[in-house]
Amino acid sequence: MKRLSLATLALGLCLSAAPVLAQDDPVRDAVLDYMDFATYHQGIIQPQQLDETVFDVATFIDARTPEEFEAGHIPGAINIDWRAVPAEIADVPGDMIVVYCNSGTLSAQAAFAARLMGHEHVVMLQGGLEGWQRDGVYKPE
Repeated sequence: MKRLSLATLALGLCLSAAPVLAQDDPVRDAVLDYMDFATYHQGIIQPQQLDETVFDVATFIDARTPEEFEAGHIPGAINIDWRAVPAEIADVPGDMIVVYCNSGTLSAQAAFAARLMGHEHVVMLQGGLEGWQRDGVYKPE
């Protein structure tokens, strides 16, 4: 009987924690609006596109942990944990902001959230640091 009670409690907690997608939910509406007009490559930059011109105008955000950042990063990048990017993006200078992580997974989430919040000058580096190290056309010292 005790197992059934714990299982029932766990199920109840899961159901109560599930997001409610009401028809008038502003978050739902923002996501749907963004997805209606997003193009296939919107919000993405490829390592092959990171030439000297991009480095001259862009601010790079390394969305990995401080330990990963210290182990190596794109020159000139600032370190902001991927979860904090949407909250801190308004304070980051630049007409173009490139967010990256190791492979692009976490930075994609951070950049998507920032773009949903209206920061359309934020893009995610496809392939992350690994992609840039492998395929980047320009690597400043």
